Amino acid sequence: AYHTAYLKTHYPVEFMAALLTSVTGSTDDVVKYINECREMGIAVEAPDINVSDANFTPHESNIRFGLAAVKNVGGNAIESIVAARKKLGRFKTIFEFCENVDLRLLNKRVIESLIKSGAMGSMGRRAQLMTVLDKAMEQAQKVQRDAESGQHGLFGVFQEEHAGDDNHKLPNVPDWEEHTRLSAEKEILGFFISGHPLEKYKDKLQDLQALSIEEIAGMTKSTGKDETLVTAGIISNVR
Repeated sequence: AYHTAYLKTHYPVEFMAALLTSVTGSTDDVVKYINECREMGIAVEAPDINVSDANFTPHESNIRFGLAAVKNVGGNAIESIVAARKKLGRFKTIFEFCENVDLRLLNKRVIESLIKSGAMGSMGRRAQLMTVLDKAMEQAQKVQRDAESGQHGLFGVFQEEHAGDDNHKLPNVPDWEEHTRLSAEKEILGFFISGHPLEKYKDKLQDLQALSIEEIAGMTKSTGKDETLVTAGIISNVR
């Protein structure tokens, strides 16, 4: 207890990053410790394929979300992303990303999860990336097949696939509405990271003295008398 208290006091970012990594498999615990990070003034930044490693890692005074905590993204897929990133330095477009990772390890479902979580936000808006995903994967598979068969070995050029940037332009489609974006984050990460649907009602909830789920869960059992508690939530499913 003394050791962990010392580390949490003097190395709070490193300590909380390690703590989050240790509970990666439990969404409830991840949410609990991310809330604790916020209370400590440590921001947990969204996953990013250009920065994130498999685990939660210290990133200056913040913590960067680990790719292993993104649903459907396995260890082999993460290794392929990190290896391609080391080679390129940085992924600039979704087309470049698809061409340089091993698409046998990153199928469409994996890349969709990365888009939904916001991990590919540096390449474009989520709606744009979803629109071109099939095209990007199709082109990348052709490039990888040609490279494997040595087709480009004779010329040493990739003229066809890289004939101008027009081929790699993203369509001008409107981005997802807040509700869609947050629902996708909840589905893939287990919680909301770029905002919260109840954020706009924060002042009203304080006026109503609404308790958070954590506060209610932490309460000791009452003395047998009935108590009225106020909380707030969103109906996500009706049976």
